[in-house]
Amino acid sequence: MSAIDLTKLRLQHQHLAKPVFNQPADVVKYLGAVQSQDYSGAKWALGMRLNNSTDELIEQAFNNGEIIRTHVMRPTWHFVHPGDARWMLDLTASRIQALAKGRHKQLEIDEAVLAKSEKLLYKALQGKQIARNELSALLKNKGIAADEQRFVHIMMHLELEQLICSGGREGKQFTYALFDDRIPQSKKLDRDEAVVMLMRRYFTSHGPATLADFVWWSGLTITDARAGIDTLKGQLESYIINGDTYWFAESVSSVESPTAYLLPNYDEYLVSYKDRNFAIAEKNINKSDPRGTIFNHTIILNGKIGGLWKKTIRKDTLEIELTPFNKLNNAALKVIETAGKKYMKFLG
Repeated sequence: MSAIDLTKLRLQHQHLAKPVFNQPADVVKYLGAVQSQDYSGAKWALGMRLNNSTDELIEQAFNNGEIIRTHVMRPTWHFVHPGDARWMLDLTASRIQALAKGRHKQLEIDEAVLAKSEKLLYKALQGKQIARNELSALLKNKGIAADEQRFVHIMMHLELEQLICSGGREGKQFTYALFDDRIPQSKKLDRDEAVVMLMRRYFTSHGPATLADFVWWSGLTITDARAGIDTLKGQLESYIINGDTYWFAESVSSVESPTAYLLPNYDEYLVSYKDRNFAIAEKNINKSDPRGTIFNHTIILNGKIGGLWKKTIRKDTLEIELTPFNKLNNAALKVIETAGKKYMKFLG
């Protein structure tokens, strides 16, 4: 399999090329989890993978609890399907909590602080959702220092403990709600079952990818990954490229796809792989360092990073400023304009 095939297959499997889903919850479930610390960017990441999507459609799904935003991997915020939240957190939370211990010590967040916060917030959130700033003020009024970093880490711990999760937005304000009020009960999976479930989702939606890619994306251990792949080997296809084994769930026809995408920052097409060299054109190797570009909105041309972009909205006008790595010819400008019009339609 060539590098060109790798980009094509990933564009198809991630449903950037030829989307088939119509509802945000369906694409989130298919992808497993979608990184979402930039909320507006993450909505566009879903929108690109849906037919006839709008920002309003995804906002409504979020407010209705059809998709949940919580700390579930690495650690950072992700969109997850409510039907997956329990078993995913059962699988990943302990790893994230272990990683957070050092930061908790720096911030002087101990077990007493966490226990008091849990008691206060559980009582306050009974049967309702409350905005983040109100919950922060509540903790401060009860003697718990809750500056931005302490508040984020306290709330992340309570998310991992399955006490709270995202509520619907109130205007532009994010809220929290009790986990059990938003998340349905579901069958409990043992650890091995959960690893296989997550791995199957990943290689179906993000493949072809390596075990190292899966470990990066999931935050699990290489031991978990090796055990999972032993179970799944008979259900996956694989190719070896430069000595590395790439796994995916099924082969798809090599259908030509649109050649330009305006990806948001942290899009799964880039951030979900440990090795992002597949998206870097050789002549751009110094300009498109993936450690930097995942934090920016990126122009994808023929599967490769072709530059950066940013938006400005003035009344009913969308302006997109391009910073290409190389001079764009007319053909490239035309497909980028098509991608921009799709974004314009998404924003309404």
